[in-house]
Amino acid sequence: MADILTNSKARRDYHILDTFEAGIVLHGTEMKSLRAGKGQIADAFARVDKDEVWLHNAHIDEYSHGNLNNHAPKAPRKLLLHRREIRKLAELAQVKGHTIVPLSFYWKGSLVKVQLAVGKGKAEYDKRDDIKKREADRELKQVLMHRAKGR
Repeated sequence: MADILTNSKARRDYHILDTFEAGIVLHGTEMKSLRAGKGQIADAFARVDKDEVWLHNAHIDEYSHGNLNNHAPKAPRKLLLHRREIRKLAELAQVKGHTIVPLSFYWKGSLVKVQLAVGKGKAEYDKRDDIKKREADRELKQVLMHRAKGR
């Protein structure tokens, strides 16, 4: 599973509650742009609208060799999920403070898949706690490595 695009802000800004794999409807020039790794999903989010899931604010650069039929970079894109998954997503997203964010775009065979997550926004102190925990783990690993080399 080779990631095309990743959303590094998602895990930092949200507590991830549940994840889903979705297909995405793309045009030819969008696929070519993604093959070149041109795009970003840091500010992207998904919305359930009339039993369909749409990805908004995902920026896929225009294809450099495209013609008049080139795609719009920030156009909403339809996500493909089973009906029961859409219902579950809608149910989880209706809770106050929950949002649907893409974690990554990746290849599955010749298809592009989107890993979606339902997340609850982190407060500032939660982010600081995560940073402290990460630094403590890093220091512990360094001490253990130092001791292992010393023997």
